[in-house]
Parts: sequence; C-alpha cells; structure tokens
Amino acid sequence: MDRVRIMTPTGMLGAGWDESTIERGLALGVDVITVDGGSTDSGPYYLGSATAKTTAQAVARDLRSLLNAAARAGVPLIIGSCGTSGTDAGVDWVAGIAAKVMAEEGLDLRVARIYSEQAPAALTGQLDRIHPLPPLGDLTAETLESCTHIVGMMGHAPIVEALRGGAQVVLAGRATDTAVAAAFPLLHGMPAGPTWHASKIVECGGQCTTDPRGGGVHTTIDAGGFTIEPLSPGSACTPYTVAAHMLYETVNPFEMREPDGTLDVRDATYVALDERTVRVEGSRFHLADQHTIKLEGARITGYQTTSFTAIRDPLILADVEGWADLFRHHLRLRVTQTLGLADDAYAFDVRLYGHNAVLGELEPDAGPPREVGVMLLVNAPDQATATAVAKVANPLMLHLPAASMHYLPSLAFAGSPAETERGAAYEFVLNHVVDSDPTELFRIEYGVVR
Repeated sequence: MDRVRIMTPTGMLGAGWDESTIERGLALGVDVITVDGGSTDSGPYYLGSATAKTTAQAVARDLRSLLNAAARAGVPLIIGSCGTSGTDAGVDWVAGIAAKVMAEEGLDLRVARIYSEQAPAALTGQLDRIHPLPPLGDLTAETLESCTHIVGMMGHAPIVEALRGGAQVVLAGRATDTAVAAAFPLLHGMPAGPTWHASKIVECGGQCTTDPRGGGVHTTIDAGGFTIEPLSPGSACTPYTVAAHMLYETVNPFEMREPDGTLDVRDATYVALDERTVRVEGSRFHLADQHTIKLEGARITGYQTTSFTAIRDPLILADVEGWADLFRHHLRLRVTQTLGLADDAYAFDVRLYGHNAVLGELEPDAGPPREVGVMLLVNAPDQATATAVAKVANPLMLHLPAASMHYLPSLAFAGSPAETERGAAYEFVLNHVVDSDPTELFRIEYGVVR
C-alpha cells in the first residue's frame, strides 16, 4: 500500500458521536477504523475491580455503528484497552456486546481477542527482567501478590499478529493509545516516524481539532508524512491544534516512548493545506535496544465512606483552615472516645472545595472564600469501620463552631443520609517495565464470547 487511511471516530469507545461523521469518514475512504476503549485517567478503581467506566448501552451503540461501518467498507476495526483498563474481563465484556450486536445486525466478522492480564506468580519468576520507573524502587513478589489485577501494556505487535491471523475485528486488552492506530499502517509498510506521530495525534479523536466535541478525525499516512482533518464539517485541524496534542499526557513534548522505541518530533513541520486540513512531515522513530512492556497493577487499600457538607457562615470562612484543624482534632478525639479506635486503625482526609482543594498552596487568589464544600473521606480496613467513623463526624460536620464563635452554626449536608459508602478503594502500585519479546506476554483467541 502506498498510503493508509485511518478513521478514528472518538477518543474512547462509548463516548458517542454524530452518525453523519461516520458517513463522512467512509466517503473520504477508509482502510482501517480504530478507537481506544479505555485509559488509566480515571484512577485505579477500574483496573483494581476489573469493571468498565462506560455503560453497556453506550458501548453497544458505538459498536453497532462501527461494526456496520467496517463491514460496509470491508476494513478492519481495532479497539484497544477494552473495558477501560484492558483486563481479561474487560475484553470479554466488549466481546460479548459485540457478539450480540453482530447477531442482531446479521454480521459475520472474524473477531480476535487479545488478552493482556498477567499472573502475579508468572511475573514473580521474572523479577530479574523487571525494572522500576521513577519514583518507584525494585519490585517485590509481595507487591505483585497484593494486586487484584495486573495488565501489560502492549504495543502494536500483538495487534499485527491478530490481523495477520485474519481478524476483521480486533478487541485488545491494555494497549498504548498509539498502538491501536499504528498497527495496521505498520503492517502495510508505512514509515514508523509518521505512523507513530499520526497515531499519537488521533488517539483522542477530535481533541486535536478546534471543536473536540464535534467528532473524530480522518488521517492519511504515506511515505513522507501524514495528513489529518476532522470528520465534522464544522470543525478544523490547524497546525496549532495538531502540534499541541504532542503536549498531552507526555513527559517531553518532543518525544514519546513506545514498547519498541521512541517517537521524535523535534524536526516535525505542521503546515495548513487549507482551513481545516494539516500536513505533518519530518517525524522520526528510534528503535530501542530492548523491547519493554509497561506493567500496571492495582490493589485494595481499604474501604471508603464519604460525607459532604457546605459552609456559608462568614465567621467560619474567615479562617476555614483553622476550622478544619479544629474538626480534625475533635474527630480523632471522639473516635477514640466512642469507637475506641487508635489513630492508626483508620485514616481520613478533609478537602475544602472552594478553598485550595485543587491548587493547594499554589492558589494565587487571597482572601476568604464565600462558600466552601467540605468533603470528608474516611478509609478503613473494612466498610463498617469507615462508616462508623463518618457517623461520628456527622454532628461535627453539621454544627461545629469555629474557635472564636459563641453560637452553634448549622451547615448544610448534601443529602440524607449524609454518609455514602464507596466500597473498596484502590491504588496503583506498579510503575515498572519488563524486558520482553513483543508478543510473549499476550494471548490471542479467535471467535466471539457469547
């Protein structure tokens, strides 16, 4: 092939789009349809619990659109990081929805499922091949065993293998966002520099356009570079919006590491071909001496209960930090008195939304806030203890006066009951890479999950 045309309808499966943008993409000509299915952006819960951020209804709607489009165009459909975090359960979840949609639409497409979940015991035997990324240190077997789920972040190679196996639909576990789009053009001989750069730009669909809500993008990769334009006629790609996306989720705006090398865009040029189309040339890709796979793992840190109240009292808000310190003091005291718990038997956090909750000490505006939302987040080894601590905090969050006040204030709870049990809380504990062959950690199975 002397060029590869990619349609990326959105930044994440389940986000939705106007169907007219799909029709426009097909009219422009398409060789492959790609879309990301997940991310770690939303925190460790989705990996730790192996559940999806998106709803089944939204995923089914998007799959119906894409499966029909792929069948009409006779091109592959590639979806990465299925089920948000790319666990085996996430892949099977998306595959099950796809099977139902295809049965309803009368489609007969060959499906490949690529599994990326890793067994702690297997990784324990490879500790000499696993290396930490800052700021973590060497990995231990105990850390691996503490994880509820571990995934390896695949590059393009397993997807290429599935395509070579005749897959018309590839449902991949955890994958780099870029690998989802890069696999097909690399398979068909497109140069690595433009391919990886284009794949980085299209990863979030319309985010590289002037209207990120307007839909996805259409990209053409050839021997000299790539050309990109939005699927929505009301949007545009400009040199600014395209170049700016290299700053998104990267440590270095000129480099980005993939499992088998590093994208280098220092010499890239961005030229507007017209009011809505951009041409990019000069991107390079440097192969690494060692292929590595990044590991992601999450474990349970305890169980959480939250409460939320709102403060408008100007005397409290005149020194809301002092009030928060007073709250912390009285809560610890009352928990000891009523529940008999030592301070190390639970943990809690008080977040003052409306006063430095987001920027903290970096907040540039001085002066007291007009209103503050107080979030209490309690973490304990079990749900009952977390809720008990939050219940002890209830009267303090409703009536605690500031030290200078001589009356009992009434604050405002967000709901009744004031306490909300959030269940298990998770944390990421792996930031490591394993020296690996591009495909050895991943398993490919063909056929649908019914």
